[in-house]
Amino acid sequence: MIAIKIEDRKQFTSGLFVGDMFDGFLVKEASIVTFNAFTIDGRVRKGYYSKEEQEERKLEEYSFWSAVRPFCFSLIKGKRLPESFQIVLQFAGQAVKEFAEEYGLSIAPERIKGLYLNIRYEDGQMVCVTGTSLDFFSLDKSVEEAWDKKAQVFFKEHQIPYIVE
Repeated sequence: MIAIKIEDRKQFTSGLFVGDMFDGFLVKEASIVTFNAFTIDGRVRKGYYSKEEQEERKLEEYSFWSAVRPFCFSLIKGKRLPESFQIVLQFAGQAVKEFAEEYGLSIAPERIKGLYLNIRYEDGQMVCVTGTSLDFFSLDKSVEEAWDKKAQVFFKEHQIPYIVE
């Protein structure tokens, strides 16, 4: 787990709320504080969709950020900055398998329950904290170390200046 301090908030928030930089991630939860506090549970309510829609949309347990992003953007846009926001993003299913292969992990991808990016804006600071979850206890930190590297590669690829704290 590492904390990544974002140096260019404007560029980052543009990529987060306007661009498609994080659209391949799932949104586990989000909270945005403006004139009220708004909380979003990213878990998909499958009963809302027909079986055909579920198959067509290839729904996962959580919604893709691309589906929730417009609602979040509508909450923060305007002349005033939000007081704070926190967004927990998770790497999607197939991306986890590709990640495990890319980093040559000995842990089977299906044992990796979550690769998270916790984005927090508060007091004018933007920090992203990486996190991992396995379905078993392990002293092996290879998944965590690989995810920390992958997050930094992601920010470099998207030309987001940052400092690891």
